[in-house]
Amino acid sequence: MTRLLPVLTILLGLVAAWYAGAVLLNAQWERDQAERAGVTITFAEIVPKTMAQERPMLPAPHQVAAELWKTVVETSPTSKRSLVWHGWVTLSSTLLGFAFGTILGVALAVAITASRTTGLSVMPWIIASQTIPILAIAPMMIVVLNAAGISGLAAKAMISMYLSFFPVTVGMVKGLRAADAMQVDLMRTYSASTLQTYLKLRLPASLPYLFASMKVGVAASLVGAIVAEMTLSQGGGIGARLLNGSYYGQTMMIWAALIAAAVMAGALVPAIGLVERLALRGRRA
Repeated sequence: MTRLLPVLTILLGLVAAWYAGAVLLNAQWERDQAERAGVTITFAEIVPKTMAQERPMLPAPHQVAAELWKTVVETSPTSKRSLVWHGWVTLSSTLLGFAFGTILGVALAVAITASRTTGLSVMPWIIASQTIPILAIAPMMIVVLNAAGISGLAAKAMISMYLSFFPVTVGMVKGLRAADAMQVDLMRTYSASTLQTYLKLRLPASLPYLFASMKVGVAASLVGAIVAEMTLSQGGGIGARLLNGSYYGQTMMIWAALIAAAVMAGALVPAIGLVERLALRGRRA
């Protein structure tokens, strides 16, 4: 209970600030309505009205909770109106892109650490690739991938991969170089090949770095999937939900989708942590 108390305190503070923000941001609309009607409205009358607006500037927490209940519980999961269905679409492209990104990141890290020339020539381009805003490059990537016959889930996964491979690459480069120098010299003494050195020494030593970078990578992959869905909105997903909510002024839809994305990220990162504990069980620190 003592561990939960700080978390609950912060949570209650955030909810209280959210309610206060909803009152402040939505109050002007109520004042404008009262002015048009030629009546005087007090602050005590404004507060409950700001909590029940149909299209508020900032919906109150209970309004977002009602939207989540309606789209998650009351709507069939197979319906395109269901947030569960949209969440599954996003999760599919996230996991596929994350898998591609992890494989690419590990392969690049091995190439960079195996050859100094490769590292000096490839690493600057990898870093430069992340300076381009994903919102700017995603539509271009979709056009190029469609021209190459890649569309739908695979196209969205490519954008997720674009964001997720970088932290894996950087983490694995650090991990592959973290092997103890004396152990590396010992492997050379045993006439071990480069492949044997990697399999027996460098890769096992890099696992903690790999899982740490994968936690960052899976969150980046989720962002990439959502951005891709804003471009390929006809396929559904959290990104399409955000886009539709923006088009039609449905702020409760937007906030419900944002919370769903946050919950998804909050589940994916601990899942990587669980795999890490299972993979590193029994290893000495």
